[in-house]
Amino acid sequence: MLLENKTAIVYGGAGAIGSAVARAYAREGAEVHLAGRTEPPLDLVARQIRDDGGAAHVAQLDVLDRAAVERHASAVANASGGIDICFNATSNEDVQGTPLVDMQFDDFVRPVSKAVDAYFAIATAAARHMMRRGTGVILVMAGGREAIPDLGGSHVAWSALAGMCRQLAAELGPHGVRVAWLLSPGSPNPGDEPDAGADGGLLHRRPSYDDVANVAVFAASDWARTMTATEINLTAGLVVD
Repeated sequence: MLLENKTAIVYGGAGAIGSAVARAYAREGAEVHLAGRTEPPLDLVARQIRDDGGAAHVAQLDVLDRAAVERHASAVANASGGIDICFNATSNEDVQGTPLVDMQFDDFVRPVSKAVDAYFAIATAAARHMMRRGTGVILVMAGGREAIPDLGGSHVAWSALAGMCRQLAAELGPHGVRVAWLLSPGSPNPGDEPDAGADGGLLHRRPSYDDVANVAVFAASDWARTMTATEINLTAGLVVD
């Protein structure tokens, strides 16, 4: 198993992506700590993991409350001997469907502010514990870089997250901590079948939730130990560098 004896925190663990990643981490041997705003859906994911033989814990947490995020990270590290993986799949509460020229500034800046605040709190809290042990991986979901109109502040939020990842990677690299972000084209395809309706991508499909989760496992594992300050492109060819 790729993540045996690892401890992972998945923020936004009740969401479609977060839950898929949490289940995949547990399947690969990690002890998973699910964090999110609402406890019942977190409990459901935790039960699914335990029913499959994995280890899962639940914490109701507001990721914009930095003190609470710090306390939770410390509790996980103290109980498990450290934090190996931090995966951020929290949402940014963006407003879509309105051109920027018609959008209120508060609606535009809200997802940017939330993304930056939440990622700063989550990443720095985990990083402090990882630095002490000289190892760890911090991952975050980000949207695509393709030019799509009417996405409000989403593009700016994703660009801000990428910039924060690069800076964190530069500062944490000497301490053995890696940082990367997963680039995905909007909502993944719920199933594993090709998405014939997807346009623009070279593969004419979107990734499935399992695709995202499998890449998240690889990125968190020692197989990716030389990967940091990098974007992991899951857009199926929608974004081409």
